[in-house]
Amino acid sequence: MTPSTLRIGYRYRPNRLAKKYDALVIGSGMGGLTTAALLSDLGWKVCVLEQHYTAGGYTHSYERNGYEWDVGVHYIGDVGAKTRTRQMFDYLSDGALKWAPMDAEYDRFYIGDKIYNARAGRQEFRDNLIRQFPHEEVAIGRYLDLLTNVGDALPAFAIRRVLGFWQRLLMSPYLWLKSSQILFKNTYDVLSDLTDDQDLIAVLCGQWGDMGLPPKRSTFLVHAMIARHYLYGGFYPIGGSWRIADSIIPKIQAAGGEVFTYARVEEIVVDDNAVTGVRMNDGHFIECPCVISSAGIGNTFQGLLAKDTSGAADYTRRLENVEPSYAHLGVYIGLQSSAEELGLPKTNFWIYPDNDFDAAVDRFVENENEAFPVVYISFPSAKDPDYAERHPGTATIEIVAPAPYEWFTKWRDETWGKRGEDYEAFKNHLGERLMEYLYDKLPELRGQVDYYEVSTPVSTNWFGGYQRGELYGLAHTPRRMQPTWLRPKTSIQGLWLTGQDILTCGVTGAMMAGMLTTTSIVGVRKMAPLMKRIYS
Repeated sequence: MTPSTLRIGYRYRPNRLAKKYDALVIGSGMGGLTTAALLSDLGWKVCVLEQHYTAGGYTHSYERNGYEWDVGVHYIGDVGAKTRTRQMFDYLSDGALKWAPMDAEYDRFYIGDKIYNARAGRQEFRDNLIRQFPHEEVAIGRYLDLLTNVGDALPAFAIRRVLGFWQRLLMSPYLWLKSSQILFKNTYDVLSDLTDDQDLIAVLCGQWGDMGLPPKRSTFLVHAMIARHYLYGGFYPIGGSWRIADSIIPKIQAAGGEVFTYARVEEIVVDDNAVTGVRMNDGHFIECPCVISSAGIGNTFQGLLAKDTSGAADYTRRLENVEPSYAHLGVYIGLQSSAEELGLPKTNFWIYPDNDFDAAVDRFVENENEAFPVVYISFPSAKDPDYAERHPGTATIEIVAPAPYEWFTKWRDETWGKRGEDYEAFKNHLGERLMEYLYDKLPELRGQVDYYEVSTPVSTNWFGGYQRGELYGLAHTPRRMQPTWLRPKTSIQGLWLTGQDILTCGVTGAMMAGMLTTTSIVGVRKMAPLMKRIYS
């Protein structure tokens, strides 16, 4: 495999553009690609504009020194059977995307000096928890019932993002009936009503890194969605995470559209509160009355629109009531032996200093020398059965941990790869600390590492466009999940939003947001036949 293989998409040049497009999509993350693909199947010619050198957003992969890593797709849930999630992936990829299951023990939680695990399958998950907490059988049963209740309420939650004001008013009795009273409660408060066992609460919240907020700050709605998502185990895309975008793009091209890389949008152009197109950073203007932003709501209204644009002021004001999710560090590790030879697991490691996750975050933010509040370790080459064919005799490991963006602001405006010795020294210091977490759990790997590199929040800003290096867009607080203004339709005619900011975090959340955005644009009547094909 050559390095260019992973650079999917078509490099932008003005002379490569079609004369006319029905829609422009800013950003090729999962939300943008899903929206573009669904519109393409409805007969639209869609142009996707990606500022990075490769398409896919957080689903992309990259190669260095003969190794390959994903940057955001560490595992996906709910694809081991004919679920709605699996059906959508199958439809978008025309069945080309295949999945490999992880170990039955897919998540392992190191909480202080105690070790717990999560096992795939609702009954297996329950029984395993009861073995670990034999006096909490009632609480565990009630918890699983709550997950079911939240699942039943999710369609109503999603519908509210699509309906207009009068439609929501007319349907308010139904929406109220289907809504759960605990959706927007604090996660820790909900779980504290079930049990006083702080270790059990910690285990139930052991995946809080998947949404980027510890339990006393997150909404139970998103906690429950993540817990349900992985209840039947974790899966990894065969061939690597880059295969997700690679398998979707042909659907866009088949309708005459294209996905362009190195295509940085400078401005969404608006005239009399209606979109007329976008201006690229090379000055070229692409005319189109429909623009869909998958660049994040903050980037859209605080970066891509002129400050005096009519209709943008309300969003600027509303954004003051939400906040970005945590920034993060990534360590990408290469080893000169195969995953099989090294005995690497298909299990994720979650490492915590103790069972008070929120207090650990506070200590770390105040003092960088404190223990990392969470360290996540993933083994992608072990999860992907095809990795050994692409990179024989090698293996990869990834470490992810939170890091305040404020630690890196002085390097924000520096060019990637040219930020100076003090930056390199600081990030390498953090990387060495994180490597010790790996060696503590797998001491046999000390001396086996051939290569590793560290990415920081300013790297995320540089490549992904997230202004504060956030991993999950807007933080999933109770305040953020309730407003109806976080929806696909904006107050500017022809401007639409998609991606994790309008629904929930993660690849699947962004994918379902793409479905909601498409429905909002074309209407339920035109979308219904397509939905029937997807879920037949």
